[in-house]
Amino acid sequence: MKIVLLGYGKMGQLIEKFAVKRGHEILLIVDKNNRSDITAGDLAGADVAIDFSEPAAAMGNISLCFEADLPIVVGTTGWYEHIEEVRSVCIEANQSLLYGSNFSIGVNIFFHINKLLAKAMGPYKQYDVQVEEIHHIHKLDAPSGTAITIAEGILEGIESKSGWINNVVGEGEETIPRPEELLIESHRIEEVPGTHTVLYSSEVDQIEFKHTAHSRAGFALGAVVAAEWLQGKKGFFQVTEMFNFQLA
Repeated sequence: MKIVLLGYGKMGQLIEKFAVKRGHEILLIVDKNNRSDITAGDLAGADVAIDFSEPAAAMGNISLCFEADLPIVVGTTGWYEHIEEVRSVCIEANQSLLYGSNFSIGVNIFFHINKLLAKAMGPYKQYDVQVEEIHHIHKLDAPSGTAITIAEGILEGIESKSGWINNVVGEGEETIPRPEELLIESHRIEEVPGTHTVLYSSEVDQIEFKHTAHSRAGFALGAVVAAEWLQGKKGFFQVTEMFNFQLA
């Protein structure tokens, strides 16, 4: 494949490494230094774009790829309030987009088991549940997209929770969740790649379900695999569709 990289921070550089290792070519790198000069015509000849830029740039990058008739894998989070709008445009224009809050194989297994666990815990009202996420201090959005995906999986199985709220520890006044609200607690600590924990707590015990990333490598490799999977497909896809897990 010939790949356009949208964003060339630490993740973009890792994606380049894994793409080349898997026999692909980086046709063009777009970052904040040249983004304003790039047009749809500059993407000609590419097979796919991979976006790991910034939340503020994601919508513009998606529009650029749609204009260029170029499939795009979007790993950037923080733009999901526009997701229905993007879905409609993608389908109506017969474009190809795959998005996800996390492309790691391990995290997607975690997402799947999280849904199974929520389904199992649903009848046991004595347990309250919350999500904790830890990321590096450079991460721009809170909660993380991964934490939101985890929370959405819990909400599917826990009928007593109707939505989630977020507290960023150390930033402003803490919000106390109402009983029907699922708390996502966000921590920003130095260079932590990403740790996500689901906690089910009762008066007598606590169940912890946790994923710890040792590096960003799993995210980068997963993004390249996602770009390979998207080839030849038309439509609007989530990364979970790559794995095709089935709930029991």
